[in-house]
Amino acid sequence: MSSPTPLHRKAEQIAHAVAQKGGRALLVGGYVRDQLLGMAPKDADIEVYGLQAPILREVLTKLGRVDCVGESFRVYKLVWHRDGERFELDVSLPRRDKKVGAGHKGFEVEGDPFASVEEAARRRDFTLNAILQDPLSGEILDPFGGRQDLEKRLLRAVDAAHFGEDSLRVLRAMQFAARFGLEIEPNTVGICRATPLDDLPRERIWGEWEKWLLKAEKPSLGLRAGGQIGVFARLFPYLETAISRRGAEMEIALDGAAREKTGLPREKQVALMLATLGSFLGWRDAQQLLNDLGIAKMRGANGAFDVKKVAIQLIGVRKTPRDFWARREGIEDKEFRFFAARVEPDLALRLSRARGDFEAANWFEANLKRLDVFAGPPAPLLLGRHLLEMGMTPGPHIGKIVERVYFLQLSGEVRSLEEAKEAAAGQSQQSCKN
Repeated sequence: MSSPTPLHRKAEQIAHAVAQKGGRALLVGGYVRDQLLGMAPKDADIEVYGLQAPILREVLTKLGRVDCVGESFRVYKLVWHRDGERFELDVSLPRRDKKVGAGHKGFEVEGDPFASVEEAARRRDFTLNAILQDPLSGEILDPFGGRQDLEKRLLRAVDAAHFGEDSLRVLRAMQFAARFGLEIEPNTVGICRATPLDDLPRERIWGEWEKWLLKAEKPSLGLRAGGQIGVFARLFPYLETAISRRGAEMEIALDGAAREKTGLPREKQVALMLATLGSFLGWRDAQQLLNDLGIAKMRGANGAFDVKKVAIQLIGVRKTPRDFWARREGIEDKEFRFFAARVEPDLALRLSRARGDFEAANWFEANLKRLDVFAGPPAPLLLGRHLLEMGMTPGPHIGKIVERVYFLQLSGEVRSLEEAKEAAAGQSQQSCKN
């Protein structure tokens, strides 16, 4: 195990305080799994055994601010700051889940502080998430053999009788297989394929897709796993068709996009990964995929970022860097400028490289930089205020003239503000004649 993190040190404090009251606090789930895999956990969950909810809350309030989530099962979110950094740690009682209705929300959940470790771990999805650790002694509690499965790189359902009660676990199998390089155990494949997926809302589906596409070093493994357990055939049949025809190419491109997204902000990473997948679909199917996933705007550095719009632009560009490269002897400078005005050049080049077109992308990038449009199209020389200063009356025609003159600028026919004004005057006279 690596040196204690701030999360682990806080877990030790909680465990000491809980022990003084006669209980036992154990780290559970992803935190333990990630440590065993040699990864640095980003968050942590603790289950507390042997203490009633009011006593547990009393203990936690002495260690930080406490927010209570849930009514019957009592999850306490402990928040604290250290060296200017904010940390969160979820503390809960062991829970009992009972299926009482249809759908992923059809559960009755209640806390049971006196449940056994095995009873509590049985409700978890996969054995790799059913491993617990005592933060004081370092002891590993592994009632379902999750550690051995991790060593074998095997993804196994904890309990076949309860796994299928939450259909989201099927999609979780896909993204876990991709993120951790795991093979889905045959019985678990059967359970996943037999679990209906028609109760899942789009936002929950996208939640698992986003983890798959952004967190996996080799998302191709998720593409294989999703096909293996029937995710695509049932939720995205048009994608299943594309995989059957071009699956090997798609896998290479997805892994390439995972490399190319390095350094991009999250919202652009999403757009690039979706565009890579969508580039193997027909225009209508690509749009259908984005609609089925419920892709919405995301917050970016410059405000709202329209992921769907950008992905569609990347998928729908009529000529790619590869097309330009194929007829490079006859390409005019204006074509690079028009390209930069239609789609974000950097993302288009990353998509091109993801699909293996390195020579074309490098040549295309050199030309974009030569023309100073790698960061985007040139700013318009002519603005509406210039036309008003020239004495033109306000109205819809102002925007149309500005647009026409900008087209001439991209074409290379207008190179200065004076030339832009001359062109605008000509456009205005032509409009009057018409």
